[in-house]
Amino acid sequence: MDPSKPDWERQAIIDLAASGLKEQRRARRWGIFFKLLGFAYLFVVLISFVGFNQVEFDAVNERHTALVDLVGVIAEGETSSADNVVAGLRDAFESEAAAAVILRINSPGGSPVQSAYINDEINRLRSIYPSKPIYAVIADVCASGGFYVAVAADKIYVNESSIVGSIGVRMDGFGFVDAIEKLGIERRLLTAGEHKALLDPFSAENTFEKAHVQNLLDEVHDKFITAVKHGRGDKLVDDPALFSGLFWTGERAITLGLADELGSAGYVAREVVDAEKIIDYTHKQDFFERFAGNLGSAMVNQLKLLVNRPYLQ
Repeated sequence: MDPSKPDWERQAIIDLAASGLKEQRRARRWGIFFKLLGFAYLFVVLISFVGFNQVEFDAVNERHTALVDLVGVIAEGETSSADNVVAGLRDAFESEAAAAVILRINSPGGSPVQSAYINDEINRLRSIYPSKPIYAVIADVCASGGFYVAVAADKIYVNESSIVGSIGVRMDGFGFVDAIEKLGIERRLLTAGEHKALLDPFSAENTFEKAHVQNLLDEVHDKFITAVKHGRGDKLVDDPALFSGLFWTGERAITLGLADELGSAGYVAREVVDAEKIIDYTHKQDFFERFAGNLGSAMVNQLKLLVNRPYLQ
């Protein structure tokens, strides 16, 4: 720009305005490009999802064996919570094309309440669909609460090296009375209710409270034993060790009446059900369910660490 020329200031303003317009047009074009790219991505994801569901829908209409997985600890908020497992079982039983249901278990146990919920629901579904059998197939481990669930099935299949049993109840805790005394720490505790500080790890053990909790564990254990006897019936051998909390290999579990035969999910579908095609009905949370669940359970999980609860382990 030559300052000696007339109207140079006006020309400079015009050039600056034109440059600004070019930048705006360029930014607008890039914005449109990225928006279109985003819409294209969402479109591809939607088409893939719809296409996958269509293939799955077509497969479900063919005669098949339904599969529901129970993996990990059985507890509220976990993958193998009663809500998730029951949802999968209901879908499997309601499917007219499903010739039978396989509940594949790989669990060390967990909450007695959640395990009982699943056990009760299996018995309910069996009464509604008497012609549709359900088989429990044990993978690596089916102990405690996992076995509580398994005994509701028509038959239990195991691998010879599976871990099976652990029919008992436990409650863990620690006592730090001597430790805080040696550290010179004074315990200050106020309660409203004589036994509100039940099992407080920083207070001396109370004989009455210990007996009370032991009675609670015995009651839960009795419920567990009743469920096992109801599910296994005359198959169980007469051995008190069965309900002592011990566990055995799958091969030994068969001789004790805790399991029926050796077999995998594929074997059961192919040789027992005669429907080799296996369709997975395991409930899987979508993104929004996982996000909402994680958001709401983060603080709850921290609070659980402060409370002693009985577990079937």
